[in-house]
Amino acid sequence: MSQAQQETGARQAPTEEELTRAGLRLSVEGAVARITIARPERRNAMTGRTWTTMAHIGQTLPGDVRIVVISGEGDIFSAGIDLNMFTPEGVDGERSIIDGLAEGTTDDAELDAYIAELQEGFRWLRRPDLVTIAAVRGHAIGAGFQLALSCDLRILADDARFCMKEPALGLVPDLTGTKPLVDIVGVHRAVEICLTARKVGAEESREIGLATLVVGVDELDGAVDDAIAGLLAVNADAAVATKALLQQAADNTLEEQCAAERKAQAGRLTAMVKAMTAGS
Repeated sequence: MSQAQQETGARQAPTEEELTRAGLRLSVEGAVARITIARPERRNAMTGRTWTTMAHIGQTLPGDVRIVVISGEGDIFSAGIDLNMFTPEGVDGERSIIDGLAEGTTDDAELDAYIAELQEGFRWLRRPDLVTIAAVRGHAIGAGFQLALSCDLRILADDARFCMKEPALGLVPDLTGTKPLVDIVGVHRAVEICLTARKVGAEESREIGLATLVVGVDELDGAVDDAIAGLLAVNADAAVATKALLQQAADNTLEEQCAAERKAQAGRLTAMVKAMTAGS
């Protein structure tokens, strides 16, 4: 059990009112949690409250959840950050990002802490005890692209379009998306995608590794359900140990990874023998 799961009992899950204010829907059925970005009137654009509430969801998921599916309501995944966040009015009671800077009341440390808080809405999706799936229809722009990149699997409808819009707006991608993008496509292709802010379609996404699977629009839900069934058929503890091994592989030397494999396998063998002994 992860630390986040151990702490679940200490904090209540978001209420329906909190989810609605954040533009989210959440359903949990057994081992599967589904998060839907639900602001169709704003093309599923997200705000700071969206991301802090997503972090809250991650902190309070029931301990038996193994799969998290993220999708957008309707025919679009997400248009990214709600640009009203950069206006003096802000969004639905959320203070504008620029207010404190314009007034000179926000210093560098406070701004760093604020961005770090928003990043927590994305970071928990890498937890080894979960497998996370982005089910992408239509545009996934900027923060929407980074949200999809935060997931382990990206199952795309054939109308899906990725775009890293931030540099075109005078910003940088800061919601944990730059590392997975480079890990997947390499630094040179990542530079081209980000600095042209062009749209990457579903077929190209499949060719360069951004898409795990591309299916017709009408087949998207079924493809996600098939992936869930396959994932749940694997032993839960072995899945956690394997994902943890894979996550560290890129940064380990061969010797370090061999040692990590030995340690993980010893743990699995010990657990299997204990289970067999207890059942005999």
